[in-house]
Amino acid sequence: METTEIPEQHQTRQPGLETEMEPKPDSTAEEYKGSGKLKSRVAIITGGDSGIGRAVAVAFAKEGADIVIAYLNEHGDADATKSEVEQCGRKCLLIAGDVGDEKFCAEVAAKAVSAFGRIDIVVNNAAEQHVRENILDIDNAQLERTFRTNIFSMFHMVKAALPHLKKGACIINTTSVTAYKGSPHLLDYSATKGAIVSFTRSLSLQLIEQGIRVNAVAPGPIWTPLIPSTFSPEKVGSFGKDVPMKRPGQPDEVAPCYVFLASRDSSYIAGQVLHPNGGTIVNG
Repeated sequence: METTEIPEQHQTRQPGLETEMEPKPDSTAEEYKGSGKLKSRVAIITGGDSGIGRAVAVAFAKEGADIVIAYLNEHGDADATKSEVEQCGRKCLLIAGDVGDEKFCAEVAAKAVSAFGRIDIVVNNAAEQHVRENILDIDNAQLERTFRTNIFSMFHMVKAALPHLKKGACIINTTSVTAYKGSPHLLDYSATKGAIVSFTRSLSLQLIEQGIRVNAVAPGPIWTPLIPSTFSPEKVGSFGKDVPMKRPGQPDEVAPCYVFLASRDSSYIAGQVLHPNGGTIVNG
């Protein structure tokens, strides 16, 4: 479904819950048919309980991968993702905790190897954002928390997984269109997303001789739990209408980018960013 009208709504907790969204995001495109592109591979997906992370988990499962989901505390959403992955005939391990904590990331990697014997794909997708009208309104606690969740976590997860990654493995980081066009109300979030672009390019150069490819995806306005848990009801009601396609995207419209970057279809692509953003030109 290509959602064009979203009613005004707001969630008071972050991360938001997919179960409380109306309409529900599209995470499992029925017309998407897997062809074994990720057969027998194992993928860690942070923030995989809902939104883009859930859509990626399901698409990977359709392609034959087993999934490890790292999520904060959205247990109901995580269980739903696990069920969808298992309906695709694949296994799914759920691990709850804070990806901003280095010890938790080490735990995720260790449990993935213990359960499946390997790690082939790391999708660094977890993120948080908080609206502030002025830089003076961003206190040290928020600044550190946003950076810890959005970019420190990627360093932690890569460091934990890297000893287990072999030639042919890949790392995919979720950045954002805000890294390229900016956002006056999401200053610290946008800054982390810019950092992720540089992190992706630099890590790619560092790991490419090991046969490990690193790329990123920079979604535009996608209908995920992060939206109603961040913005006012009025902003949610008009979400995504300012892009050339005049609508927000759905998670299942973004997931194929991750499948492409995780598979041999992109074997000659490294250090790059894909832009599923509804037609916004960013020249990035």
